[in-house]
Amino acid sequence: MTSTPRCAASTEGDRNADDQPAAHIDVMPPAIAFGREICGELEQALRREWLVTNGLGGFAAGTVAGCQTRRYHGMLIAAERPPVVRTMLLVDLDIVARIHGRDYELACHEYGDGVVHPAGYRYLESFRLDRTVPTWTYALGPARLSKRIFMARGGNTTYIRYTLERSPEPLAVTVRPLCTGRDFHWQRRGGDGYEAQPTDRGVSIAATGVASRLDISADTGRFIAAPDIYWNLRHRLEAARGLDCAEDLYMPGVFELMLKDGETVNFTATIESQPKAATVALLQLRRHEAELLNAVGVDEPQWIRQLALAADQFIVASRGSQSATEPTKRDGMTVIAGYPWFGDWGRDTMIALPGLALATGRRVIAAEIMRTFAGLVSQGQLPNRFPDSGEAPEYNTADATLWYFVALHEYLRATKDLKLAREIYPILVDIVAWHRRGTRHGIIVDPTDGLLRAGAAGTQLTWMDAKVGDWVVTPRIGKPVEINALWCNALRILGRLAGQLGKSRAAAEFEAQGRAAAEVFAAKYWFADGQYLYDVIEGPDGQPPDTSLRPNQLIALALPHPVLDETRARLVLAACESELLTSYGLRTLEPAAPGYVEQYGSDQWRRDGAYHQGTVWPWLLGAFARAHFALYGDGQRARSYLAPLAQHLADACIGQVSEIFDAEPPHAPQGCFAQAWSVAEVLRSWLEIRALAGPPRGAPGAARRRKAS
Repeated sequence: MTSTPRCAASTEGDRNADDQPAAHIDVMPPAIAFGREICGELEQALRREWLVTNGLGGFAAGTVAGCQTRRYHGMLIAAERPPVVRTMLLVDLDIVARIHGRDYELACHEYGDGVVHPAGYRYLESFRLDRTVPTWTYALGPARLSKRIFMARGGNTTYIRYTLERSPEPLAVTVRPLCTGRDFHWQRRGGDGYEAQPTDRGVSIAATGVASRLDISADTGRFIAAPDIYWNLRHRLEAARGLDCAEDLYMPGVFELMLKDGETVNFTATIESQPKAATVALLQLRRHEAELLNAVGVDEPQWIRQLALAADQFIVASRGSQSATEPTKRDGMTVIAGYPWFGDWGRDTMIALPGLALATGRRVIAAEIMRTFAGLVSQGQLPNRFPDSGEAPEYNTADATLWYFVALHEYLRATKDLKLAREIYPILVDIVAWHRRGTRHGIIVDPTDGLLRAGAAGTQLTWMDAKVGDWVVTPRIGKPVEINALWCNALRILGRLAGQLGKSRAAAEFEAQGRAAAEVFAAKYWFADGQYLYDVIEGPDGQPPDTSLRPNQLIALALPHPVLDETRARLVLAACESELLTSYGLRTLEPAAPGYVEQYGSDQWRRDGAYHQGTVWPWLLGAFARAHFALYGDGQRARSYLAPLAQHLADACIGQVSEIFDAEPPHAPQGCFAQAWSVAEVLRSWLEIRALAGPPRGAPGAARRRKAS
């Protein structure tokens, strides 16, 4: 392989695109920043992660320290068939900077024997999340070198930008790209199966088993072929999860370049044939961020504005193919349930949609997502999960379809878009018909009381869906409380929609059915001894009602149409507040219950066994806060339940909200480091309560009645 000639480094023009955006852009100062007190402490710097996304399902992620602690950490995880077939390609750029005769190794890796080398985090002077762009500043003696990582919106391209911000002399830089080619859920071992070819400004790499080639280029310097293998790198968080944790990485050669004071070099890693220039991609990103921030407004707290940016990272375009009749076709928009390992899930999408799209003023995107999922309805059900490798969707859920009605209600409340309503009305009617005659997994309306029964042995149909092998941890077969609160609401939402469309007879029928089901709900689910709601009634084989105090009943308090009177609703809220509420969310089981698990962790068996047995879920805070406001009309107090998450944005995945937390203090973050419904429900609830709150409006409960009207 031959080296490419040197070319001039980019200078002030590039810097202006990042540091001095156009005047119309709403510039948001860094909300989250750390100095050496975090960056220089290895455990603290490893604990904090960053996330960059591309709007296709692809992403980049890592730790503040620069060490990969997960198999999902890398600089380019491309979505080859958006939003799925996600492929890890570029893991890292190892950089060595030389000034005044001294070498500074800025990389950080952990090896199989536990040795961490190099220790580049020691040179980190600061880290900040600049809107959505993670930014590092290294102190190299008299020099300061910054690094930014961002992705092209709508492209499988990552840019790594280095700027010599201050230096008395030129900085000599050597960069070693560390590559792989694998499904992002796995790890690759060995050094075989790679082929590299020179390009004008870098190298193009192919890996066996991967359809796309990885092109890496720099806009200055030269590339020198020097293939090598980095052996036995360790991912400590995979080890903690009881999974394979070792990987070998391919290095095709080195980039060599010189940077002068004020100069910038952009490294581009892509699978695109014609990627955007780094400056163009960054300017487009900054404009996009500004639109999101402007939609939320400048009066909101900084952490809420950061959540608006976080929400956008889950909304992705779905190109190429998926529908119920064509399992390989799925055009439109969808939602990634969580990073780093989830794909798009029907339930998560519908719960998160109001917060991700409507709360941020993105009504067109909300409509596209609604249309996308309407086209996937099969036998009256929305799909629950789309496998990452692109197979047909799975229809194992009792609640995703019902959440669709709630999402539609919120969409129509925000837009009055009856055009969309007319399009999907026949599908909604068909959904109800399927539920009445019975669909998959024993989901059927009980003709004796009008409530919905769901479940069969070996299945997990509600959001409490942990399963290990044949063990369904919380099967909840029978009539789960939130399923029937959602069913009552689905009927009434459909009734109101029918009325808006001029279908008066259907409107009256659905409304009457919904009200009748709600009356039965209120009578059957009330657990008088506990002063709250049963979690499941009428289970198999004559099982007695499940008296476990769980947060599922909260959902019944936060839906558009009440299913309880105000007195009982307040008692339910009080029970949940007393036993389940924590700083970061609601426990999934009261501490006094048999089977309660204080901490989430260890191998898959223990993790899934704890998932809904006490583990805290922040998405439930949204329902709690909205229910509290609806019942008491105190906006300040209702928002106070959400406020502790402001501090969490500086922990775990910076600027994001984790999937779950330990049940007991200090409630360490666990699970996915960025979860769609965690962000969406907190953001939506804060903005909704703030918009509705104001001077006292009559007697307590007036807010609840207004919301339900």
